[in-house]
Amino acid sequence: MSDLTLSAGERGVIRLFALDMRPEEAKFLREPGAADQVLGVSGLDPEQIDVFPVSDLEDLGLYGYLGEGCGVSEDQLDRARLESVDGWVLVLRSAALGRRAATLSPDPRLRLVGLYTEETTNWSGGTIETESARPYSAAPKPVPNGQPRRTGSAVLALIMLLVIGGALWLIL
Repeated sequence: MSDLTLSAGERGVIRLFALDMRPEEAKFLREPGAADQVLGVSGLDPEQIDVFPVSDLEDLGLYGYLGEGCGVSEDQLDRARLESVDGWVLVLRSAALGRRAATLSPDPRLRLVGLYTEETTNWSGGTIETESARPYSAAPKPVPNGQPRRTGSAVLALIMLLVIGGALWLIL
């Protein structure tokens, strides 16, 4: 497989690799730094990499895992292709790179099945026209000169002295 270039700041991209290796080798990829070795890049966040046998998904399958579990839209998913994948897989989310650019040089035992994008929330919206959303234009309230705070502190100090004095009088 040729090198894969990932741009800085890439977000919401999922790369699915089929693993052509023995189960014990695939399990080892769950260890910190092991996926870095087979992907040919260092510093990946292991929390953003999943390695598992497809059989663990039972009836959900890779189609359901990507669609329901990862938020990939159905128009990106090829059910027949995903159902043909068996054995172990490695799922790499772009967040594993921490928004830095990288070039992956995958081990020959990794086969890229597909590249998918997670659906994102559209945070855009129109202008809010309610009275409460209008900018506040009244003059700012004056800042207190600190007199009430000092008076409260003096009263608290006097009460504490009386309590401590009363406790000492009871002890002696």
